[in-house]
Amino acid sequence: MPGLYFDDMQVGQTFQHDIRRTVTEADNVFFSALTHNPARLHLDEEYCAQETEFGSRLVNSAFTLGLMVGISVGDTTLGTAIANLGWDEVRFPKPVFHGDTLRVETEVIGLRDSRSRPDAGIVTFLHRAYNQRGDLVASCKRSGLQRKRPERTA
Repeated sequence: MPGLYFDDMQVGQTFQHDIRRTVTEADNVFFSALTHNPARLHLDEEYCAQETEFGSRLVNSAFTLGLMVGISVGDTTLGTAIANLGWDEVRFPKPVFHGDTLRVETEVIGLRDSRSRPDAGIVTFLHRAYNQRGDLVASCKRSGLQRKRPERTA
């Protein structure tokens, strides 16, 4: 499904994304290694079992953030985004563990014309990720520069 143009979005519009993803141990270990994150919370099962309240390794929150936003792309910005402008209010209210299946919803919470680019607007999304039990595990606001629908010339 192609992304939407800025003109096609409305504040309050909500997307329940069809893609769901079960997070694996490989996802967590590879991502942590690729990003040079040696935190024992992500890599050391024995440490987590014996020394933490969680009892098991936690999925790297940067992976969770990337997955949450990535799942949203096909329904919102694929082929119509110019640039990601930033993430705000990133939160992880509950941990994600290996084997959790995440679903994502996205709400359009802000729209404004670009002051410097007449062919674009700035959209603000609120992304939320939930595990298989319905627990909110991640959220963030994301702003992006989005193409406006091209004008047709007759």
